[in-house]
Amino acid sequence: MATEEKQVMVVGIDDSEHSTYALEWTLDHFFSPSVPNNPFRIVIVHAKSTPASAIGLAGPGAADVLPFVEADLKKIAARIIEKAKEFCTSRSVHDVTLEVVEGDARNVLCEAVEKYHASVLVVGSHGYGAIKRAVLGSVSDYCAHHAHCTVMIVKKPKHKH
Repeated sequence: MATEEKQVMVVGIDDSEHSTYALEWTLDHFFSPSVPNNPFRIVIVHAKSTPASAIGLAGPGAADVLPFVEADLKKIAARIIEKAKEFCTSRSVHDVTLEVVEGDARNVLCEAVEKYHASVLVVGSHGYGAIKRAVLGSVSDYCAHHAHCTVMIVKKPKHKH
């Protein structure tokens, strides 16, 4: 009997609580032991900023700072991936691919969809308003328009007081 290859679900993560919530929600709803015959395998991707983009346009002396910024960005990425790995392990999800790719999150996630032939891309929503979204840009909005797969935007519920 031939075994069918599982579809790929890419989950984009960063160091925000929105991203953490989206990963936990995805693991609980799609990868828990209570979901029989899960059709997906999970690929978790973190887009690491480039040192130059992290410090922006800098003047004299910027080259001296870049190695320190790069080291810091690597530590942050390692911490984010380790946290994701812990979430997966705590939910008995062991068939997981974890990847750190340098670049803008919008492009990194859309490229990961292509690379893995993903059926679904999961991203968290920061819940920015129209002005912040216009100034900062929205990774989820970009991915919803440019990724060649279904995009699921997981929103963290607002707490009622």
